[in-house]
Amino acid sequence: MVDLNLRGLLLVTLASLAACTPEAPATESGTTSVTVMTFNVQNLFDNLDDPGKDDKAYLPLEAKQNESHITACNEIEVDSWREECLHLDWSDAAIDHKLDVLAATIRQVNGGAGADIITLQEIENASILDRLRSEKLGDLGYRPAILVEGSDARGIDVAILSRLALAADPILNPLTLAEFPERKGDTRGVLQASFALPDGSTLTAFSVHFPAPFHPTPMRIAAYEHLASLLAELPDDHHAFAGGDFNTTSKEDEREGLLDAYARPHWTIAHDIGCGGCNGSYYYYGDDTWSYLDMILFAPARGGKTTAQIRGESVAIANASPPQVSENGTPERFRSDKGTGVSDHWPMIATIELTEKQ
Repeated sequence: MVDLNLRGLLLVTLASLAACTPEAPATESGTTSVTVMTFNVQNLFDNLDDPGKDDKAYLPLEAKQNESHITACNEIEVDSWREECLHLDWSDAAIDHKLDVLAATIRQVNGGAGADIITLQEIENASILDRLRSEKLGDLGYRPAILVEGSDARGIDVAILSRLALAADPILNPLTLAEFPERKGDTRGVLQASFALPDGSTLTAFSVHFPAPFHPTPMRIAAYEHLASLLAELPDDHHAFAGGDFNTTSKEDEREGLLDAYARPHWTIAHDIGCGGCNGSYYYYGDDTWSYLDMILFAPARGGKTTAQIRGESVAIANASPPQVSENGTPERFRSDKGTGVSDHWPMIATIELTEKQ
Protein backbone atom coordinates (compact mmCIF):
# COMPACT_ATOMS: atom_id res chain seq x y z
CA MET A 1 0.00 0.00 0.00
CA VAL A 2 1.35 3.43 -0.95
CA ASP A 3 1.76 5.96 1.86
CA LEU A 4 -0.34 8.72 0.35
CA ASN A 5 0.98 11.48 2.59
CA LEU A 6 4.60 10.71 1.79
CA ARG A 7 3.94 10.19 -1.91
CA GLY A 8 2.57 13.65 -2.42
CA LEU A 9 -1.12 13.11 -3.02
CA LEU A 10 -3.12 16.33 -3.08
CA LEU A 11 -6.25 15.30 -1.19
CA VAL A 12 -9.64 16.87 -1.51
CA THR A 13 -10.42 19.17 1.40
CA LEU A 14 -13.77 19.39 3.14
CA ALA A 15 -14.17 22.95 1.93
CA SER A 16 -13.67 21.98 -1.70
CA LEU A 17 -16.05 19.06 -1.34
CA ALA A 18 -18.74 21.47 -0.25
CA ALA A 19 -17.97 23.93 -3.03
CA CYS A 20 -17.89 21.46 -5.93
CA THR A 21 -21.45 20.33 -6.36
CA PRO A 22 -21.82 19.11 -9.98
CA GLU A 23 -22.33 15.36 -10.29
CA ALA A 24 -22.89 12.87 -13.09
CA PRO A 25 -26.11 13.90 -14.86
CA ALA A 26 -29.24 11.79 -15.02
CA THR A 27 -30.30 11.25 -18.62
CA GLU A 28 -33.69 9.64 -18.01
CA SER A 29 -35.51 7.79 -15.28
CA GLY A 30 -33.17 5.25 -13.73
CA THR A 31 -30.22 6.14 -15.99
CA THR A 32 -27.00 8.02 -15.18
CA SER A 33 -24.42 9.09 -17.75
CA VAL A 34 -20.76 9.85 -17.11
CA THR A 35 -18.55 11.41 -19.79
CA VAL A 36 -14.90 10.41 -19.63
CA MET A 37 -11.85 11.74 -21.45
CA THR A 38 -8.26 10.62 -21.69
CA PHE A 39 -5.61 13.22 -22.57
CA ASN A 40 -1.82 13.00 -22.87
CA VAL A 41 -1.03 16.68 -22.41
CA GLN A 42 2.61 16.51 -23.59
CA ASN A 43 4.90 17.59 -20.80
CA LEU A 44 2.91 19.75 -18.40
CA PHE A 45 5.77 20.90 -16.16
CA ASP A 46 6.22 23.80 -13.82
CA ASN A 47 9.49 25.75 -14.19
CA LEU A 48 11.06 24.89 -10.87
CA ASP A 49 14.03 22.53 -10.60
CA ASP A 50 12.69 19.65 -8.51
CA PRO A 51 15.30 17.46 -6.78
CA GLY A 52 15.19 13.86 -7.94
CA LYS A 53 13.50 14.66 -11.25
CA ASP A 54 15.09 15.07 -14.66
CA ASP A 55 13.19 18.28 -15.39
CA LYS A 56 16.16 20.39 -16.45
CA ALA A 57 14.67 21.04 -19.91
CA TYR A 58 11.65 22.75 -18.32
CA LEU A 59 13.30 25.79 -16.78
CA PRO A 60 13.35 29.46 -17.80
CA LEU A 61 16.14 30.24 -20.24
CA GLU A 62 17.91 32.46 -17.72
CA ALA A 63 18.25 29.48 -15.38
CA LYS A 64 20.09 27.50 -18.08
CA GLN A 65 23.06 29.80 -18.51
CA ASN A 66 25.49 27.97 -16.24
CA GLU A 67 28.20 25.44 -16.90
CA SER A 68 26.68 22.59 -14.92
CA HIS A 69 23.38 22.82 -16.81
CA ILE A 70 25.05 23.08 -20.22
CA THR A 71 27.32 20.12 -19.45
CA ALA A 72 24.38 17.98 -18.33
CA CYS A 73 22.39 18.84 -21.45
CA ASN A 74 25.30 18.05 -23.76
CA GLU A 75 25.33 14.51 -22.42
CA ILE A 76 21.86 13.87 -23.90
CA GLU A 77 22.20 11.63 -26.97
CA VAL A 78 18.95 12.52 -28.77
CA ASP A 79 19.49 15.73 -30.74
CA SER A 80 16.02 17.19 -30.27
CA TRP A 81 16.03 16.48 -26.52
CA ARG A 82 19.49 18.02 -26.17
CA GLU A 83 18.42 21.17 -28.02
CA GLU A 84 15.31 21.44 -25.87
CA CYS A 85 17.38 21.10 -22.72
CA LEU A 86 19.74 23.85 -23.85
CA HIS A 87 17.41 26.33 -25.53
CA LEU A 88 13.76 25.84 -24.49
CA ASP A 89 12.55 28.90 -22.57
CA TRP A 90 9.96 27.43 -20.18
CA SER A 91 8.98 30.84 -18.90
CA ASP A 92 5.96 31.86 -16.85
CA ALA A 93 4.37 33.12 -20.08
CA ALA A 94 4.99 29.77 -21.82
CA ILE A 95 3.33 27.89 -18.96
CA ASP A 96 0.35 30.23 -18.94
CA HIS A 97 -0.13 29.74 -22.69
CA LYS A 98 0.17 25.96 -22.29
CA LEU A 99 -2.53 26.01 -19.61
CA ASP A 100 -4.76 28.17 -21.84
CA VAL A 101 -4.68 25.78 -24.80
CA LEU A 102 -5.12 22.71 -22.59
CA ALA A 103 -8.18 24.33 -21.02
CA ALA A 104 -9.63 25.14 -24.45
CA THR A 105 -9.17 21.50 -25.46
CA ILE A 106 -11.01 20.28 -22.36
CA ARG A 107 -13.83 22.83 -22.76
CA GLN A 108 -14.76 21.59 -26.24
CA VAL A 109 -16.50 18.61 -24.57
CA ASN A 110 -20.08 18.67 -23.24
CA GLY A 111 -20.88 22.08 -24.63
CA GLY A 112 -18.09 23.75 -22.70
CA ALA A 113 -18.60 21.84 -19.43
CA GLY A 114 -15.78 19.35 -20.00
CA ALA A 115 -15.84 15.62 -19.26
CA ASP A 116 -16.94 14.42 -15.82
CA ILE A 117 -13.70 12.47 -15.34
CA ILE A 118 -10.42 13.09 -17.19
CA THR A 119 -7.46 10.72 -17.02
CA LEU A 120 -4.25 12.59 -17.84
CA GLN A 121 -0.67 11.69 -18.68
CA GLU A 122 2.64 13.57 -18.63
CA ILE A 123 1.89 15.73 -15.60
CA GLU A 124 4.88 16.73 -13.46
CA ASN A 125 3.02 17.21 -10.18
CA ALA A 126 -0.33 17.91 -8.57
CA SER A 127 0.53 21.58 -8.17
CA ILE A 128 0.79 22.35 -11.89
CA LEU A 129 -2.35 20.32 -12.63
CA ASP A 130 -4.22 22.17 -9.93
CA ARG A 131 -3.21 25.44 -11.58
CA LEU A 132 -4.94 24.22 -14.73
CA ARG A 133 -8.01 23.32 -12.68
CA SER A 134 -8.24 26.45 -10.57
CA GLU A 135 -6.95 29.16 -12.95
CA LYS A 136 -8.34 27.98 -16.28
CA LEU A 137 -11.19 25.59 -15.46
CA GLY A 138 -12.37 27.08 -12.18
CA ASP A 139 -16.01 27.38 -13.25
CA LEU A 140 -16.39 23.71 -14.25
CA GLY A 141 -16.60 22.19 -10.78
CA TYR A 142 -13.55 19.95 -10.91
CA ARG A 143 -12.28 18.82 -7.53
CA PRO A 144 -8.58 19.19 -6.62
CA ALA A 145 -6.13 17.17 -8.69
CA ILE A 146 -5.62 13.47 -7.98
CA LEU A 147 -1.96 12.55 -8.45
CA VAL A 148 0.41 10.28 -6.54
CA GLU A 149 4.08 10.83 -7.32
CA GLY A 150 5.66 7.90 -9.14
CA SER A 151 9.19 6.83 -10.01
CA ASP A 152 9.47 7.88 -13.66
CA ALA A 153 12.95 9.32 -14.18
CA ARG A 154 11.63 12.39 -16.00
CA GLY A 155 9.09 13.00 -13.27
CA ILE A 156 6.03 12.67 -15.51
CA ASP A 157 3.03 11.15 -13.76
CA VAL A 158 -0.49 9.98 -14.47
CA ALA A 159 -3.32 11.95 -12.90
CA ILE A 160 -7.09 12.42 -12.79
CA LEU A 161 -9.45 15.40 -12.70
CA SER A 162 -13.03 14.67 -11.65
CA ARG A 163 -16.25 16.38 -10.70
CA LEU A 164 -17.36 13.25 -8.83
CA ALA A 165 -16.64 12.56 -5.19
CA LEU A 166 -13.99 10.03 -4.29
CA ALA A 167 -15.32 6.83 -2.76
CA ALA A 168 -11.89 5.79 -1.40
CA ASP A 169 -8.33 7.05 -1.23
CA PRO A 170 -6.58 6.87 -4.62
CA ILE A 171 -3.79 4.34 -5.06
CA LEU A 172 -0.77 4.31 -7.36
CA ASN A 173 -0.13 0.70 -8.37
CA PRO A 174 3.56 0.48 -9.40
CA LEU A 175 4.44 -1.43 -12.56
CA THR A 176 7.25 -3.81 -11.71
CA LEU A 177 9.16 -5.29 -14.64
CA ALA A 178 11.23 -8.14 -13.25
CA GLU A 179 12.63 -8.97 -16.69
CA PHE A 180 13.74 -5.38 -17.30
CA PRO A 181 15.26 -4.08 -14.04
CA GLU A 182 17.33 -1.54 -15.96
CA ARG A 183 14.13 0.12 -17.20
CA LYS A 184 12.68 0.95 -13.78
CA GLY A 185 12.90 4.68 -14.47
CA ASP A 186 10.95 4.37 -17.71
CA THR A 187 7.69 3.12 -16.23
CA ARG A 188 4.64 4.75 -14.74
CA GLY A 189 2.31 3.06 -12.30
CA VAL A 190 -1.44 2.78 -12.74
CA LEU A 191 -3.37 5.42 -10.80
CA GLN A 192 -6.60 3.97 -9.39
CA ALA A 193 -9.45 6.13 -8.10
CA SER A 194 -13.03 5.12 -7.34
CA PHE A 195 -15.93 7.54 -7.54
CA ALA A 196 -19.41 7.48 -6.01
CA LEU A 197 -22.23 7.91 -8.51
CA PRO A 198 -25.65 9.42 -7.67
CA ASP A 199 -27.39 6.06 -8.06
CA GLY A 200 -25.16 4.56 -5.36
CA SER A 201 -22.95 2.58 -7.72
CA THR A 202 -19.17 2.97 -7.95
CA LEU A 203 -17.04 3.75 -10.99
CA THR A 204 -13.31 2.98 -10.74
CA ALA A 205 -10.97 4.87 -13.05
CA PHE A 206 -7.49 3.73 -14.00
CA SER A 207 -5.13 6.32 -15.50
CA VAL A 208 -2.30 4.63 -17.41
CA HIS A 209 0.83 5.47 -19.36
CA PHE A 210 2.46 2.32 -20.72
CA PRO A 211 6.16 2.00 -21.67
CA ALA A 212 7.04 3.85 -24.87
CA PRO A 213 7.04 2.09 -28.27
CA PHE A 214 10.84 2.10 -28.55
CA HIS A 215 10.94 -0.30 -25.57
CA PRO A 216 10.52 -4.06 -26.16
CA THR A 217 6.97 -5.36 -26.67
CA PRO A 218 7.16 -7.58 -23.53
CA MET A 219 7.22 -4.39 -21.42
CA ARG A 220 3.82 -3.38 -22.78
CA ILE A 221 2.53 -6.94 -22.41
CA ALA A 222 3.49 -6.77 -18.73
CA ALA A 223 1.63 -3.45 -18.45
CA TYR A 224 -1.55 -4.93 -20.00
CA GLU A 225 -1.35 -7.91 -17.64
CA HIS A 226 -0.84 -5.58 -14.68
CA LEU A 227 -3.95 -3.61 -15.60
CA ALA A 228 -6.01 -6.80 -16.06
CA SER A 229 -4.97 -7.99 -12.60
CA LEU A 230 -6.11 -4.70 -11.05
CA LEU A 231 -9.48 -5.03 -12.78
CA ALA A 232 -9.87 -8.59 -11.49
CA GLU A 233 -9.23 -7.42 -7.92
CA LEU A 234 -12.09 -4.89 -7.93
CA PRO A 235 -15.27 -5.62 -5.97
CA ASP A 236 -17.99 -7.18 -8.13
CA ASP A 237 -20.19 -4.06 -7.94
CA HIS A 238 -17.56 -1.69 -9.38
CA HIS A 239 -17.82 -0.53 -12.97
CA ALA A 240 -14.38 0.34 -14.34
CA PHE A 241 -12.70 2.21 -17.15
CA ALA A 242 -9.05 2.64 -18.06
CA GLY A 243 -7.99 5.73 -19.94
CA GLY A 244 -4.54 6.67 -21.06
CA ASP A 245 -1.59 6.42 -23.37
CA PHE A 246 -1.19 2.69 -24.02
CA ASN A 247 1.72 3.30 -26.42
CA THR A 248 0.60 0.45 -28.66
CA THR A 249 1.18 1.43 -32.28
CA SER A 250 -1.02 0.14 -35.07
CA LYS A 251 1.98 -1.66 -36.55
CA GLU A 252 2.85 -3.37 -33.28
CA ASP A 253 -0.75 -4.42 -32.74
CA GLU A 254 -0.97 -5.80 -36.27
CA ARG A 255 2.27 -7.73 -35.76
CA GLU A 256 1.80 -8.89 -32.17
CA GLY A 257 -1.98 -8.92 -31.65
CA LEU A 258 -1.71 -7.17 -28.30
CA LEU A 259 -5.30 -5.90 -28.11
CA ASP A 260 -6.78 -9.27 -29.06
CA ALA A 261 -4.63 -11.09 -26.53
CA TYR A 262 -4.43 -8.69 -23.59
CA ALA A 263 -7.24 -6.09 -23.84
CA ARG A 264 -10.37 -7.41 -25.56
CA PRO A 265 -10.72 -10.48 -23.30
CA HIS A 266 -11.19 -8.14 -20.30
CA TRP A 267 -12.48 -4.85 -21.68
CA THR A 268 -14.67 -3.19 -24.28
CA ILE A 269 -12.39 -0.93 -26.35
CA ALA A 270 -14.23 2.31 -27.05
CA HIS A 271 -13.01 2.79 -30.61
CA ASP A 272 -14.10 -0.77 -31.45
CA ILE A 273 -17.74 0.26 -31.03
CA GLY A 274 -17.62 3.92 -32.03
CA CYS A 275 -15.41 6.68 -33.45
CA GLY A 276 -16.42 5.91 -37.03
CA GLY A 277 -14.18 7.81 -39.41
CA CYS A 278 -11.48 8.44 -36.80
CA ASN A 279 -7.90 7.88 -37.90
CA GLY A 280 -6.39 7.59 -34.45
CA SER A 281 -5.00 9.78 -31.70
CA TYR A 282 -1.35 9.96 -32.76
CA TYR A 283 0.43 10.30 -36.10
CA TYR A 284 3.89 8.99 -36.97
CA TYR A 285 5.47 11.13 -39.68
CA GLY A 286 8.35 8.71 -40.17
CA ASP A 287 6.17 5.96 -41.62
CA ASP A 288 2.94 7.90 -42.34
CA THR A 289 0.76 5.88 -39.95
CA TRP A 290 -1.97 6.65 -37.45
CA SER A 291 -2.30 4.81 -34.14
CA TYR A 292 -4.71 4.76 -31.23
CA LEU A 293 -1.98 5.26 -28.66
CA ASP A 294 -4.68 6.86 -26.50
CA MET A 295 -7.61 4.60 -25.65
CA ILE A 296 -10.58 4.22 -23.34
CA LEU A 297 -11.33 0.70 -22.09
CA PHE A 298 -14.49 -0.18 -20.16
CA ALA A 299 -15.66 -3.13 -18.06
CA PRO A 300 -19.12 -3.26 -16.43
CA ALA A 301 -19.62 -4.50 -12.88
CA ARG A 302 -19.90 -8.25 -12.46
CA GLY A 303 -22.72 -7.71 -9.94
CA GLY A 304 -24.61 -4.89 -8.24
CA LYS A 305 -27.80 -2.97 -8.95
CA THR A 306 -26.85 -1.32 -12.26
CA THR A 307 -25.85 -2.34 -15.74
CA ALA A 308 -23.48 -0.19 -17.76
CA GLN A 309 -22.15 0.27 -21.26
CA ILE A 310 -20.34 2.77 -23.45
CA ARG A 311 -22.69 4.58 -25.82
CA GLY A 312 -21.15 3.87 -29.21
CA GLU A 313 -22.07 7.14 -30.88
CA SER A 314 -20.43 9.07 -28.03
CA VAL A 315 -16.93 7.81 -28.78
CA ALA A 316 -14.88 10.50 -30.50
CA ILE A 317 -11.50 12.12 -30.89
CA ALA A 318 -11.65 15.58 -29.32
CA ASN A 319 -9.81 17.76 -31.82
CA ALA A 320 -12.18 20.65 -32.52
CA SER A 321 -9.95 23.30 -30.93
CA PRO A 322 -7.98 24.91 -33.81
CA PRO A 323 -4.55 24.95 -32.06
CA GLN A 324 -4.71 21.15 -31.81
CA VAL A 325 -4.55 20.58 -35.56
CA SER A 326 -1.55 21.09 -37.83
CA GLU A 327 -1.81 22.27 -41.44
CA ASN A 328 -1.49 18.58 -42.39
CA GLY A 329 -4.51 17.62 -40.27
CA THR A 330 -2.42 15.87 -37.62
CA PRO A 331 -1.94 16.56 -33.89
CA GLU A 332 0.05 19.78 -33.45
CA ARG A 333 2.58 19.36 -30.66
CA PHE A 334 3.03 22.30 -28.30
CA ARG A 335 5.87 24.66 -29.24
CA SER A 336 6.37 27.42 -26.73
CA ASP A 337 8.89 29.27 -28.92
CA LYS A 338 6.30 29.68 -31.66
CA GLY A 339 3.22 29.86 -29.44
CA THR A 340 1.58 27.06 -31.42
CA GLY A 341 0.02 23.67 -30.78
CA VAL A 342 -1.37 21.89 -27.76
CA SER A 343 -0.09 18.30 -27.63
CA ASP A 344 1.26 15.62 -29.97
CA HIS A 345 -1.70 13.47 -28.83
CA TRP A 346 -5.40 14.04 -29.40
CA PRO A 347 -7.76 13.20 -26.52
CA MET A 348 -10.46 10.56 -26.74
CA ILE A 349 -13.93 10.89 -25.17
CA ALA A 350 -16.79 8.48 -24.46
CA THR A 351 -20.00 8.44 -22.46
CA ILE A 352 -20.76 5.60 -20.04
CA GLU A 353 -24.43 4.94 -19.35
CA LEU A 354 -25.48 3.19 -16.15
CA THR A 355 -29.02 1.88 -15.83
CA GLU A 356 -30.79 0.42 -12.81
CA LYS A 357 -31.60 -3.25 -13.20
CA GLN A 358 -35.30 -3.98 -13.51
